[in-house]
Amino acid sequence: MEFLFSEEQRELKKRVIELCEQRLKPIEESLGETNILSKEVVSFLAKAGLFKLLVTKEYGNSTEMPSLISVCLVREQLARFCPHAELIFVMQGLGSYPIIFAGSKEQKVKYCPWIASGEKIFTFALTEPHAGSDVSSIETSATLEGDHFMVTGQKIFISLAPDADIYMVMVKTEKEKGAKGISALIVEKGYQGFDPGKRLNLVSAHPIGAPVFENCKVPKSNLIGELNGGFRIALKNLDFFRSTVGAGAVGMAQAALDEAIHYARSRTQFGKKISEFQAIQFKLADMATELTAARALVYRAGYLHDHGAERITMESSMAKLYATEAAQRIIDQALQIHGGYGVMKGYRVERLYREIRSMRVYEGTSEIQHLVIANMLLKQ
Repeated sequence: MEFLFSEEQRELKKRVIELCEQRLKPIEESLGETNILSKEVVSFLAKAGLFKLLVTKEYGNSTEMPSLISVCLVREQLARFCPHAELIFVMQGLGSYPIIFAGSKEQKVKYCPWIASGEKIFTFALTEPHAGSDVSSIETSATLEGDHFMVTGQKIFISLAPDADIYMVMVKTEKEKGAKGISALIVEKGYQGFDPGKRLNLVSAHPIGAPVFENCKVPKSNLIGELNGGFRIALKNLDFFRSTVGAGAVGMAQAALDEAIHYARSRTQFGKKISEFQAIQFKLADMATELTAARALVYRAGYLHDHGAERITMESSMAKLYATEAAQRIIDQALQIHGGYGVMKGYRVERLYREIRSMRVYEGTSEIQHLVIANMLLKQ
């Protein structure tokens, strides 16, 4: 996909790969699988200037607004080499992007320096125990009382909770209006009535939790955009970052293909390398072809966004759907090539097999992406 990238983006990709291989990967290997946010990794990403890609030019980016291609490039390589760093990077973006495109000047002045420097870690709080794909059914409520909102409710499956500092929270401000009664609020750790909640244990270690709000007092000035305009903000946020989920899946799939090729070249059975068997060669060929197709869909969405497309809902859904499903297949085949070693703890493909599974679920399941794509087609 190099033909789509600017010279600056080609250099960015090269730099991130070097950072991962030479410096960040050893840090992650020493951490092991963890469900606790690593401040060391945060500091590394900040010093490398990667968080600046998530803000505007005024606060350190080289472009006026965040470039989707650049964010995808970084996420792909971090997912390939350093999954903990990949999670931190993308959540810093997902949790703050509403401020970038819909926040007030005062909000940008306050929060953008924190985003760019990594001084504060951001996350996005939408999902609830009884509201996942059906965003309109969220129950966390916010009532305006004077110059504050009083927020009550619970979220779940919130990445980087309870370690994150700033939470972009979707709340119901007019329950009877459904999706048209949702607003977006900035909630900071330490606000009265806010409990960042307990940690959750997933099949693959991941900092994630379930924040609770009990008459949480949030300044009225922390409202993003208009009152009851949160649903549109959430959709625009997801439109941008859904494509990056595909980029993360591509990175993991590339790691699996790399491992499979290396293993096939070194493993001997029946007197020859297994890479000489046509059955293995066919697997590798299919894996590489699907990976290339997935990467093309991801960067197609990024290219359209960065070149002024008003909306990339269908393109980002296609990228997320195909890339995550393809990555699942590619990683499964990589594990199959490894045979018994593929299911042993300590082997990269075993960890990838667990890590990839959640990507087909969060930010809209594969089933939801099918519906989004079909609805967009039928409206055209």
